[in-house]
Amino acid sequence: MDADARAGLAAIARRWVEAGWSAGGPDAPRAGTIVDELHHPDFIDHDSGGRASDNAGFRAGIVALLAAFPDLVATACDFVVEPAADSSGTCAGASAATVSGTVAVRWAAVGTHRGAYLGAEPTGRRVTFKGIEVIRVRDGRIAERWGEWDGLELLGQLGRMPGTG
Repeated sequence: MDADARAGLAAIARRWVEAGWSAGGPDAPRAGTIVDELHHPDFIDHDSGGRASDNAGFRAGIVALLAAFPDLVATACDFVVEPAADSSGTCAGASAATVSGTVAVRWAAVGTHRGAYLGAEPTGRRVTFKGIEVIRVRDGRIAERWGEWDGLELLGQLGRMPGTG
């Protein structure tokens, strides 16, 4: 039954968002270490926002995000999970390290703007932003990422829309 594979893939995506992008709490790793834990060595970020599209670039993005929003809390809201046809996570009791497939995750985050981000100096404002990620998992590790989030909404909350100086 592929319910085990689906659950394993959703658990990977949830940990990636909620522990990897959140600043604190008992399950939150130090900024950027989620890359070491969950990313495949050959990870490719297809929507890197101008950063390097590899693990180092993604790590730098997480570190910058958490430096700007040191109390950030990210929540995975919804998942669409499709196990790979050859995912061995389809057997009961299979470990997360054996699952492969694709996960779309809708997320939301809230935090206080305490450091420079996207050209906006710290405002002390509490902001909420959201996005959608699509990740491809291979053998229990995130191998590819495509992501979209509303940067204009965030800049508006920070009082800095593009072109307004």
